[in-house]
Amino acid sequence: MMPRCRVNLSTMIFLVILQGAAVVLFCGWYVQLSPCGSPPSNGGKVHVLLLSSWRSGSSFVGQVFSQHPSVFYLMEPAWHVWTKLQKHGARALRMAVRDLFRSVFQCDMSVMEAYMPEQINMSFLFMWSHSRALCSPPACSLTPRNQLSNQTQCQHACDIRGLHRAEDACSTYSHVVLKEVRFFELESLYPLLQDPNLDLRIIHLVRDPRAVVRSREASANAFVHDNSAVLEQRNVPAAEVQYQAMQEICRSHVSIHERAILKPPPFLKGRYKMVRYEDVAHNPLEEINAMYEFVGLEMTKQLEEWIFKVTHGKGKGSKRDAFEISSRNAADVSQAWRTSLPHSKVKRIQEVCKSAMSLLGYRNVNSEKEQKRLDIDLLVPREPYQFSWLPAKTEHPSNA
Repeated sequence: MMPRCRVNLSTMIFLVILQGAAVVLFCGWYVQLSPCGSPPSNGGKVHVLLLSSWRSGSSFVGQVFSQHPSVFYLMEPAWHVWTKLQKHGARALRMAVRDLFRSVFQCDMSVMEAYMPEQINMSFLFMWSHSRALCSPPACSLTPRNQLSNQTQCQHACDIRGLHRAEDACSTYSHVVLKEVRFFELESLYPLLQDPNLDLRIIHLVRDPRAVVRSREASANAFVHDNSAVLEQRNVPAAEVQYQAMQEICRSHVSIHERAILKPPPFLKGRYKMVRYEDVAHNPLEEINAMYEFVGLEMTKQLEEWIFKVTHGKGKGSKRDAFEISSRNAADVSQAWRTSLPHSKVKRIQEVCKSAMSLLGYRNVNSEKEQKRLDIDLLVPREPYQFSWLPAKTEHPSNA
């Protein structure tokens, strides 16, 4: 017979306490090895902020994410805050915008109720039909999740009462992507970057300020309220509004980029990537693949074909196309300002956005003749690793 081993109660209590102490010591040791905190407790969901400014190609890049079968996408949620609180400037609204983003990233749409009428429809969400996820199950049965959506068909078939289906749909995707043009500094996003419930990546999309102005002029009336908020409700002469607004936008790009690249806090490492719209226009598949890789998405054959189609059409775009994703020649669109903007206006933009153009890699033109010579490349080649912190698993000696 095997001898029986007797353990008295005090011994059992001692062993339990010893085991608990070991667990506490192990956890403390693990946290010391992981200074940026534990991995997000969100079931592996990735949250992406496509951070840009008006008329910078963000609608197209947003669609690059929206049409991906793994992505739940919303376009400019902060529009609701800025529209509801029109008498305030951008600084006063930034905390409300950040809190809205925290909730929406976690698929809680109830935060929208503060900025909408009592009876809410899906169509109350800004540009809601631009989100394939809101046109696909479980939000709507119209478009299979592995197919590209049609905005016009979605508008007619998928508008329902309430936002509960948007919440349900959001929770079924591995990636939540929000496109926004109403953040002007990185610091207000720090709490989101440090939130253990979020795995936030920031793609900072910029564009040549001269091209931005040319595009903004095609739909100038759409920016009246936004300009007022950007300029903190200051009284500015009408002729100066677009230049002063561009100056603030360019300052914000410099501030965001310098904060992310020159002296980034530890929790930002691996979470920020700068992208120039012109690089996307000239090498769409290469640049989009790099963005997908940055956030953990894979390219599909269907998306490759769609991207080629919408970037290799004809023409430079028109006023009618200002907020639509249509088939155009992306390289021609990126250069259109050179033949359509008066040189006097170009000189003024170069003055107010001097620092941003230098930092982001856009060359000045010094005469009307130089401006219209399309064989002169105005893009400064990107230096390796200049624009982004890459994921920590990749080693780059020059960015130690």
